[in-house]
Amino acid sequence: MHVAVLSDIHGNRHALDAVLADADDRGCEEIWCLGDIVGYGADPNGCCAAIRQFATVCLAGNHDLVAIGTLSSAEFTPDAAAAAAWTRDELRPEHREWLAGLQPSGSAQGCALAHGSPLHPIWEYVLSNEQAERSLEAFDEQVALIGHSHVALSFAKAGLDPVQLARRDDGDEVLLGARRWLLNPGSVGQPRDEDPRAAWLELDPVEGRAVWHRVRYDVEGAARAIRDARLPPSLADRLQFGR
Repeated sequence: MHVAVLSDIHGNRHALDAVLADADDRGCEEIWCLGDIVGYGADPNGCCAAIRQFATVCLAGNHDLVAIGTLSSAEFTPDAAAAAAWTRDELRPEHREWLAGLQPSGSAQGCALAHGSPLHPIWEYVLSNEQAERSLEAFDEQVALIGHSHVALSFAKAGLDPVQLARRDDGDEVLLGARRWLLNPGSVGQPRDEDPRAAWLELDPVEGRAVWHRVRYDVEGAARAIRDARLPPSLADRLQFGR
């Protein structure tokens, strides 16, 4: 079974449509979303509608929870808080209700799922070996899928050996084998690894294989939509640089 693992869409329907088309072309049978469907981009309703239609598994991210008022935006930068307030006003009632029913962690097909980390599912960015070591103690499955950092990464641990961290590029493939893993697909809608292409992860949990993919999309169209919505210009500017 091939699964497309998506995270951090952030209201960027241009990027989401490109990823969904790529996943379909590659024969993915399920879509798993690790949260932050809404956030910085100008089409929160379109992204909610698409994920509701296609995703078999979906988590809530911190931006989703702030947008519906479950969490405060006090931890956000001023631009992120402004986008959250705009998104809160834009969200249709049916999407708001749907987001309110999502959780920030879960499991599927023998994999642990968390928006942030298995230890702190909402807010923790797992970017270091030390954080990965702690997270690996917080779940029993062999593989945990995480998002939130907007960076395509893997953390692998074999027995008592130290955790191995790797940044992941387009086409990188790992065989899961007997090691334990934290896998981050990167961000669909706002990558932060200096690659502006939309990121996603192709996972075969039965064969034990994972492949990272990057997809070109209409960055200028997504940026123009942000500017037209009068969201903070920096949210549009950063898309072309992937940071």
